Amino acid sequence: MPYMYGYHWIIWLGFWVLIILGIFLIVRALAGRKAGGEGVEKSALDLLNERYARGEITREEYNEKKKDILGK
Repeated sequence: MPYMYGYHWIIWLGFWVLIILGIFLIVRALAGRKAGGEGVEKSALDLLNERYARGEITREEYNEKKKDILGK
C-alpha cells in the first residue's frame, strides 16, 4: 500500500470539494426560497394579474376570470 500515499491528497481534496459544493447548493436553495424564487408557488390571482399586465387578456376577460377566482 505504500504506492497509495502519493495519491492520498487527491481523495481528501475531492472530499472537501464535495463538502463545499454541498454547502453552497444548500445555501443557494434556501436563499432562493426566501427571496421569492423557485420554491414559491403563485396563486391563481397572481398569475391572472401577470397575464393582464403583459396584455395577454383584455380587461373584460380579466374581470370575468377574477370573479371566478374570488367566487363573486
